[in-house]
Amino acid sequence: MSTRIVLLVTSPRLPAGLLTAEAWDVLRAYPVFSATENEQTAALRHQGVDLTILDTDAQGFLDVVAGAPAVVWLAGASGDQNFARQLGLRLAREPGLAEMELMYGSWDPPGARLLDVVAVMDRLVAPGGDPWKREQTHQTLALYLLEESYEAYDAISEGDPDALREELGDVLLQVVLHAALAEGWTVDDVAGTLVDKMIRRNPHVFAGEEAGTIEEITANWDRIKREEKQRDSVLDGIALSQPALALAAKILQRADRGGLDVPLPAPDGLGPALLRAVAEARTAGLDPEGELRRAALAHAEAVRAAENVGPPE
Repeated sequence: MSTRIVLLVTSPRLPAGLLTAEAWDVLRAYPVFSATENEQTAALRHQGVDLTILDTDAQGFLDVVAGAPAVVWLAGASGDQNFARQLGLRLAREPGLAEMELMYGSWDPPGARLLDVVAVMDRLVAPGGDPWKREQTHQTLALYLLEESYEAYDAISEGDPDALREELGDVLLQVVLHAALAEGWTVDDVAGTLVDKMIRRNPHVFAGEEAGTIEEITANWDRIKREEKQRDSVLDGIALSQPALALAAKILQRADRGGLDVPLPAPDGLGPALLRAVAEARTAGLDPEGELRRAALAHAEAVRAAENVGPPE
């Protein structure tokens, strides 16, 4: 008689025992085997599941379960891929020994790998972890946060989604590292503050308000933000450390959105002249930072081309 082998895979990122009804049905109906003791096996035993720890290879497992109508192999946190591969190869050679099926008892919810990020970072900054990370501060990491953000910006500008995925991971590393080194708050506080902010500032999504136009949604966001921050000026909250060209554009944008008509300085000197150029770009619907960046990069290519031209004969 061929044995039915259910290879049961579960998410290690969910609470032990949080499984589908189908998974619980097979766990209660058939003998269960697993390679190691863990929180999942303990939870199942607590619920009366017949579970045996079996430290063996695929052939040894087949010898143990030979003749049984059905059994369950509970995969560990890594999914026991090598064991499943060995078992599949063995049954491919002798299909009459058993029939194997894969069952997912639970799945990672969206964002589950973020738990892994936090766990890895906690290990790195713990005693015995990475000495370099342990000695960092918010101040020493500040430039890295800017650098990683610029690299993500480059990936966007280059239209490279694979590079963007990697660079956003580096930005996330900075966020999680700052949270791990903080005193008085954790990454959960960072996430909780963000969640609360998104819910408050999007009442058209979370509070049943009518959405309206994009302009109305933006205006409502600004109103809610002003009420939260209780700021005295339309310029409060602008990141003053951003590049000067972007800073000038942001100041002009805030003044315009605040309905303020402030005369620009007379073009007496380079600074005022540049500010007027930024204002003219905004009036024309152009991004002055992006325009200057494109011009600078084009000039950089011309410089590289000139470097490759040999001296005149």
